[in-house]
Amino acid sequence: MTGDLLNIQPSELKFPLELRKQSSCSMVLTNKTDKYVAFKVKTTNPKKYCVRPNSGIVLPGSSCNVTVTMQAQKEAPPDMQCKDKFLLQSVVAQYGVTAKDITPEMFNKEEGKVMEEIKLRVVYILANPPSPVPEESEEGSSPRASVHENGNRNASLLSAVSRSLEEPKEKSSEAWTIISKLTEDKTSALQQNQKLRQELELMRKEVSKNRVSGFSLLFVVLVGLLGAVVGYFLKRK
Repeated sequence: MTGDLLNIQPSELKFPLELRKQSSCSMVLTNKTDKYVAFKVKTTNPKKYCVRPNSGIVLPGSSCNVTVTMQAQKEAPPDMQCKDKFLLQSVVAQYGVTAKDITPEMFNKEEGKVMEEIKLRVVYILANPPSPVPEESEEGSSPRASVHENGNRNASLLSAVSRSLEEPKEKSSEAWTIISKLTEDKTSALQQNQKLRQELELMRKEVSKNRVSGFSLLFVVLVGLLGAVVGYFLKRK
């Protein structure tokens, strides 16, 4: 968009619309004159947009970048149409002025003042546009055929799951019976093992007692025999 003072690119403010995320677009203002040009950016919805810088000075033959940031939106309009608009005001300024010297009064319409206003509209574009669906795949099959194949595959999986869930209850009962039998056998084996250990321990104790008793009896017999021999010899003397 071209005015008498500034050339504006692009002519529309296009914002990628992605819910709950900020988006930005830029404008390039080019001074077409040999004079200092002051500019100011206004919008019909100032709470929704942030403009940096929203005013400034463009030197003769030079350019200035302006970034417009749209705040995160919670929902998108049904028709993706935006009614917000921007107004770019520009006016010839005195030589040597800076951005600090800009005042609102500089943009008042007065007789003999060279000033222009350019309106810019806002356009929403999809941040992630859906990819077009090809009429045919690389192998020449249509998308409908692929959908049909996927549907058959899903139906087969569902059928297999249903069959596994609908198995006869007799199989489940038989499995539980086998598990119960194995559990009982294991418990019985453990009990028998424990009983055998107890009996073995008792046998060891009995053997130990018998050894001690046998040794004592043998000792008594030997002492008796020795006493008898000694007595015999004493009598002969």
